[in-house]
Amino acid sequence: MDMRWDLSALYSGFDSSEFRNDIDVLDKEMKDHEEFLSFLDDKGDSGSKVKKYIEIRNEIGLLHSKLSNFSELSFSVNTNDQVAFSWMEKLESKLNSLEVLDARFAMWVSKIEDIEDLKKRDPVIAEHSFHIDELISKANHSLDDNCEKIVGKMKATGSSAWGSLHGILTSSLLVEMEKDGKVDMVPISSVRSMAYDGDQNKRKFAYEAELKAYRKIEKSIAASLNSIKGEVITIAELRGYKSPLDMTLLRSRMENSVLEAMLEAIKEYLPQFRKYYRKKASLLGHNGGLPFYDLFAPVGKSDIRFSYEEARKFIVDNFSSFSRELAQFADNAFEKRWIDAKPKEGKVGGAFCANLRSIKESRVLSNFSGSFNDVRTLAHELGHAYHGHCLNDVSFLNSKYPMPLAETASIFCETIINNAALSKADKNSAESILEADISSAGQVIVDIYSRYLFESEVFKRRESGSLSVDELKDIMIKAQKESYGEGLDENVLHPYMWLIKPHYYLADWNFYNFPYAFGLLFAKGLFAIYLERGKSFIEQYKSLLEATGRNSIINVAAEVDIDVCDKKFWIQSLEMISRDIEKFNSL
Repeated sequence: MDMRWDLSALYSGFDSSEFRNDIDVLDKEMKDHEEFLSFLDDKGDSGSKVKKYIEIRNEIGLLHSKLSNFSELSFSVNTNDQVAFSWMEKLESKLNSLEVLDARFAMWVSKIEDIEDLKKRDPVIAEHSFHIDELISKANHSLDDNCEKIVGKMKATGSSAWGSLHGILTSSLLVEMEKDGKVDMVPISSVRSMAYDGDQNKRKFAYEAELKAYRKIEKSIAASLNSIKGEVITIAELRGYKSPLDMTLLRSRMENSVLEAMLEAIKEYLPQFRKYYRKKASLLGHNGGLPFYDLFAPVGKSDIRFSYEEARKFIVDNFSSFSRELAQFADNAFEKRWIDAKPKEGKVGGAFCANLRSIKESRVLSNFSGSFNDVRTLAHELGHAYHGHCLNDVSFLNSKYPMPLAETASIFCETIINNAALSKADKNSAESILEADISSAGQVIVDIYSRYLFESEVFKRRESGSLSVDELKDIMIKAQKESYGEGLDENVLHPYMWLIKPHYYLADWNFYNFPYAFGLLFAKGLFAIYLERGKSFIEQYKSLLEATGRNSIINVAAEVDIDVCDKKFWIQSLEMISRDIEKFNSL
């Protein structure tokens, strides 16, 4: 089975007539859009102008996303592709220009006195009422046209460039690995995947080699992080936000009361996770806490491995326990080569999913090595793809869901996989699957909490000046100690976790950590409802996913009678994980 994705449904190449023509069309549409916006203040029907904006912005959004998707996906599997990188920069600049135009329209629409009447009278405006309301809200944090243009242009050569540097340095980093007296240069993504290997000596060796390799690029990456966070602080202040977190919450359509309720519940359950880590440490022959290099070690007599073909069958079969539609969707993704799964030099690490709304498909990137966690990762990313599938029939403007809800479908799919697998597994396999599930939950709850603590502290200190490599390492170690506590060996932590995680280097996606915790616990709560309601919940679930692009988090949750401001909801979800921990600790 081919483990490389096929991008030809987008374009055959950057030199193709289709790509070049679409660039010309985009430029013309943007020019027409700017000309249209220049006449907003002229006398005329405001309702027709709002409708015109919606029509144009949907068209431009789809076309820009198609071009950007092709550029970004091409670059992600080959960071040496300078043509792809060049187009990424150009399209990023165009997006910044679009944001300037959006800000101009937001200022105008915020002054329409009868906007509520327009929503009632016109079905197109009514359909996009949430988007219009968000524009009006953002208008309060908009700058004038000249300032918006300056910010947009500076971002292209500022945070975006620094983020690209991070991607290039980390994806092209080679690690010295000695075997049988011979030294090989191995891609960092392959070395990191060794954390799941069944051989403890190999895990430890890979961990030590990884940390050593980071010294080659630590200063450059620290400069990237300082520059990006410094820019974010400046822009948040200019726009009148209280803090980068306040800006993130508004963009996430999330109330601070929701975040506080979730974090309070998480802190209450950290001791349960610490018991699990110490139990795992004991099983692996350690006294006290777990060393970081054994954090992802497989546990159990059955070291489950999968070929890529076996992973496909495992995912499709288990998805069918929820719905035939989901199973067929996943099978189609494998069959149509929507997935790029094989690690290679120059390919970015980790995994992600890109929903290609322009062609109503998705593309999934992973670095598959055959571990159960790799199978979980594929299921996770296919969940993102299914979320995109549920939004195929809504407009571009109504398809953009916030970060916390972005993890709902992906983690829901993980839960399907694990519950179905556990119900069929023998004792040895069940132990391995259960441990892998808890380990994954620990990453989303405990490690994510450490990343939240780290980023909060970095923003706090960055207000006073740049942070050194040693300061960044120290903040990360302290955050890991506060989150993991006695669960980990305090002498064997990971001081460079800030360097390898790409989410810190996305200037428009700050605090891309707590959304994972939200997604896990929200999905657990949804799955509990599914167990109660059975197959009748499937259509409700699909409707919920379809609504994520045009509702606040509180209102999306309310559709299935969930109150995300109530700490009890989060405790109920955490209790589900706690019961699994107790089960594992008793094995």
